Amino acid sequence: MPGWESWIALGDSFTEGVGDDGPRGCVGWADRLAATMGDQNPRLRYANLALRGKMLAEIVDEQVPIAEAARPQLVTLCGGGNDIITPGSDVDDVAALFESAVQRLRAAGCEVAVFTGPDPNVQPLLRRVRGKVAIYNGHVRAIAETHGARVIDLWSLRALHDRRAWCDDRLHFSPEGHRRIALRAAEVLDVPTTEDWRDPLPPEPPQRWLRMRQADLAWTTTHLLPWVRRQLTGESLGDGLTPKRPELTPLDQHV
Repeated sequence: MPGWESWIALGDSFTEGVGDDGPRGCVGWADRLAATMGDQNPRLRYANLALRGKMLAEIVDEQVPIAEAARPQLVTLCGGGNDIITPGSDVDDVAALFESAVQRLRAAGCEVAVFTGPDPNVQPLLRRVRGKVAIYNGHVRAIAETHGARVIDLWSLRALHDRRAWCDDRLHFSPEGHRRIALRAAEVLDVPTTEDWRDPLPPEPPQRWLRMRQADLAWTTTHLLPWVRRQLTGESLGDGLTPKRPELTPLDQHV
């Protein structure tokens, strides 16, 4: 099998790669996986339209039409997380919109891969929506089965149950988290790798109570309170930003 020749990644901060910083900005699981795929097939063309803060309706309105027009071999779609953590959101409505996007991409002839959400139990801010994430995951699996999409299951990725897989804001993944997700996606997409996402993380050194409380206080001031303010004002981390790879191009070309 020659491997994938064209791939467009759609989504929000998760697929943009927030939390995994490199010399040119965010790296993330998608860029990491694209590098592996490109090593195996130099003909690969890749675009990443994902942008932090995007709600699912914005992904569907702004990103899905670009993928429909380009008709790449592969589209990865992850969205709805920002909707679910918004108070008052309806999981069933979010899932219905997600299904419409999958239908459109499949009708365009694209192979589609979707993600379940990770188990957020390890993080205090996200733990409160754990039930909603589980329900949404059920929808995502059913949608994938109905429309013939592949499922990259993050709920079962045990390395993400470790705090070290998350970055300091406790909302996004660390470089190690993104690396594990790239390996998990590679397996689902039949991309050979030399590493295994199942490998356990090394034992974590014991944490002192005072240091943990100091970290909690710093997180509240630096990340939680600004997040609450953005929720109240409708601001987005992506306001004024543009996608890092807006067109299908070879990996060695940056638009």
